[in-house]
Amino acid sequence: MTSATVPLLDDDTIPFGEEDEMRDPGVAAKKYTHPYVTFFHLFFRGAAIAIYMFCGWFSESFITSFVFVVLFLSADFWTVKNISGRLLVGLRWWNYVDDDGKSHWVFESKNSRINKHEQRIFWLGLILCPVFWSLFFLVALFSLKFKWLLLVMIAIALNAANLYGYIKCSYGTGKDLNSAATDFVKTQLFKNAVDMMTKQSAAAPPPTNVRPTGVV
Repeated sequence: MTSATVPLLDDDTIPFGEEDEMRDPGVAAKKYTHPYVTFFHLFFRGAAIAIYMFCGWFSESFITSFVFVVLFLSADFWTVKNISGRLLVGLRWWNYVDDDGKSHWVFESKNSRINKHEQRIFWLGLILCPVFWSLFFLVALFSLKFKWLLLVMIAIALNAANLYGYIKCSYGTGKDLNSAATDFVKTQLFKNAVDMMTKQSAAAPPPTNVRPTGVV
């Protein structure tokens, strides 16, 4: 969200916010509008966690495990930042340097049709994975595995960067991160409560009008 005029990204083959106009009308009726993007949004970060947890079963080399985890983390960072955030929730954050050499951070949000299933998966994956890496950080710290601690810190940095960027996109650049995170949690709780109430009311059978019969 920014009022300043910013240049288009070099890879903007489709201008930001016009993806819906290029979409096949028949796709909108499906449960998942972008199934492949949704899959890879979870695949790379899930693979990085799985390799970190089970790499000792296949190789005792720390270098091999380190390289594979960093590769999947890098692929996840690029995918979430440039593809899944834009298509699944209509958000994008990026940076550019102006002619004076000053760096500018841009947080954008578009008003478009967002698939609720994909939106829920996007935010769950974006929030839960940093929680897992934070737990791995505590385990590595208390077990004094400092070489693994470095790898976990890289994972936290990459995951937290995307989480921070998309929270800023969703709630505005002028808000403090703590207040933005609080608003996000409140919004998600409210949405879940409304969904539960809607499902319960839809599942409840309609009342039947039974007239008492008279006694002869």
